[in-house]
Amino acid sequence: MERERIDGFIEQHKEEAILLLQELGKIPAPSHKEDRRAAFCKKWFKEKGCREVRIDGAKNVICMFNCDQYEDMVVLMAHTDVVFDDMEELPVRRQDNILMAPGIGDDTANLVNLMMGAAFLAEYQDQLAAGILVVANSCEEGLGNLKGCREIFNQYGNRIRAFYSFDGYMSMCTSIPVGSHRYRIQVLARGGHSYQDFGRDNAIHIAAQIIDALYRISPPKTSVTTYNVGKINGGTTVNSIAQEAVILYEYRSSSETCLQEMKEKFCAVIEKFRAQGKKVNVEILGIRPGAGEIDQQVFERWTANNIACIREVYAGELDRSPNSTDANIPLSLGIPANTIGTVKGGGAHTREEWVDLNSIPGGMGIVLRILALYMN
Repeated sequence: MERERIDGFIEQHKEEAILLLQELGKIPAPSHKEDRRAAFCKKWFKEKGCREVRIDGAKNVICMFNCDQYEDMVVLMAHTDVVFDDMEELPVRRQDNILMAPGIGDDTANLVNLMMGAAFLAEYQDQLAAGILVVANSCEEGLGNLKGCREIFNQYGNRIRAFYSFDGYMSMCTSIPVGSHRYRIQVLARGGHSYQDFGRDNAIHIAAQIIDALYRISPPKTSVTTYNVGKINGGTTVNSIAQEAVILYEYRSSSETCLQEMKEKFCAVIEKFRAQGKKVNVEILGIRPGAGEIDQQVFERWTANNIACIREVYAGELDRSPNSTDANIPLSLGIPANTIGTVKGGGAHTREEWVDLNSIPGGMGIVLRILALYMN
C-alpha cells in the first residue's frame, strides 16, 4: 500500500487519536472488570464503520475483517485492563505534550493506536489479503492470567497464523516469552497460647521453613530462570501461636522445559512437608506458558518484516529482550508472535505513568505499516 495513503490517514486522524486517548484513559478497567472500557470500544468501532464487532464472554471486544473470506487469520491485540483497582474515573492530566494517568501507556495508548488501525481497515477492508482480527482484550495484567487472549485462541486457535500484541514502549519488539507459574501456599496449624501451648506447630515457622527450602532450589541453567516469594502474611498477635500463614510464590523462565523442571522441584518441596504431617494447601494463581516449538528461520524472517515497519518510524536501539505479555499464548503454541510498543513514555505500573503525545503519530504509523503487510 502506498506510503502516502498511510501518512495521509495519520495526518488526518492524529488529533482524533489524542482526544481518544484522553477520553479512554479516564475509564477504569481493573482486570476482570473491563466492562466500561469494552462498551466504549465497541461503540467507537461501530461509529468508525467496523462491520463485525462484538464483545465475547471474556470481555474481549472483537472486530473481524474479511474473516469469512479467508481461513487464515492474523490477530492484532492490545489490552483494555490496567493494574489499578480504581472503579472511579481515573485522573488524566496533560502538561504540554505529556499526558499522565494510571495505565495511560500500559496499555491505553497502544490500544488507541490499534483502534486507529481498525478505523483504517474500515476504510480499506476491500484491499485485505488475509482475515484480520482486531481485539481490545481483557485480563492481560497480573492475575488476569491472560484470560482474554486464551479465549481468542479457544475460539479461533486453529485459524490463527500470526499474532501481534501492542504493548510496552516504542523501543520494544519482543519475540521471546517469559513464562511464569504463580502460587498461593497456605500453611495451617493447631495454634494456641504462646506460653501455655508452647511447642505446638506454628504456621509462620513452618512457612519460614518452606521459604528456606524454596530458596535452596537450584534453577535450571539452560535458560534464565528466576523465583521469588513476593508476599507472606499470617498469625494474629504476638502471644498466639499462628494457626495460618500464607505465601505468594512464583518462578519464571522463557523456556517451557525449565518451567516444568521448576514445577517438579516446587512440588517436591511441598510434598516433603506434607510427608512430615504439616498441613499445606497450594492454589495456582496463574500460569503463563513459555516458548513452544517453532520454525526459527521462518519466525526470524517474519519478525524482520515487522522490525522493518518499526524502523520506518523509530531509529533508536530496539529492545528484543524476553517479556511476559499476551504473546506468551501463541508462542507457546508455535505461532509467530511479536510484542511491539507504539508509544514513548515511562512510569509503567505507577500512578505517575506518562506518554509523549508527540509519539502517537509514529505509533499509528507502526500499526498501519504492519497492517499493510497483509494488504494488496
